[in-house]
Amino acid sequence: MTIRVLLVDDEELVRTGLRLILESEPDIEVVAEAANGRIAVERATAVQPDVVLLDVRMPEVDGLEATRLLLQGGSSARVVILTTFDLDQYVYDALQAGASGFLLKDAPANQLVSAVRAAAAGDALLAPSVTRRLITEFASRGPRVAPSALQALTERELDVLKLLALGLSNAEIGARLFIAEGTVKTHVARVLTKLGVRDRVQAVVLAYRTGLAV
Repeated sequence: MTIRVLLVDDEELVRTGLRLILESEPDIEVVAEAANGRIAVERATAVQPDVVLLDVRMPEVDGLEATRLLLQGGSSARVVILTTFDLDQYVYDALQAGASGFLLKDAPANQLVSAVRAAAAGDALLAPSVTRRLITEFASRGPRVAPSALQALTERELDVLKLLALGLSNAEIGARLFIAEGTVKTHVARVLTKLGVRDRVQAVVLAYRTGLAV
């Protein structure tokens, strides 16, 4: 299945570079581009992308507001924030708005490609160098949540959530728990459903806010 991507950045050279990298992959297609958040929302409605790569700092409508508009409008696309700074204030706000994660603009090409594939698959998507401190900081900015929010989870699902909070992939979680990767995917899907969260990033934030992860 081809992953459909919408590129959003106010710099044409940046968009061109991203397009060249992504379209060199047989399973990725850039279906549209936009120079600001307002156009991005219009294009997303028209082309229904699987993944939106979205610059956080743009004129007219920035990446934060565009994320809110996209997700509030019912878009099923995974929003990936592109930023120059690994702990940019906008990153926290974008995650709060429902973005699936973020990627540094200076990330190597193979990491960009992996990020798009991970986002399309619903996997964790945070710059590896800052995953833990970003989510810890993000979680501390929001209200604490009573541990009772996790009561619906089974013991195994709690184990999976704890490992998600460490930034582990499905394969790594499977290795830790001695279960198949497919079984991990099933557990993750159930965790998301029971917690009523959009994706793995939001589940991890909830894990920190309940004190399950520290």
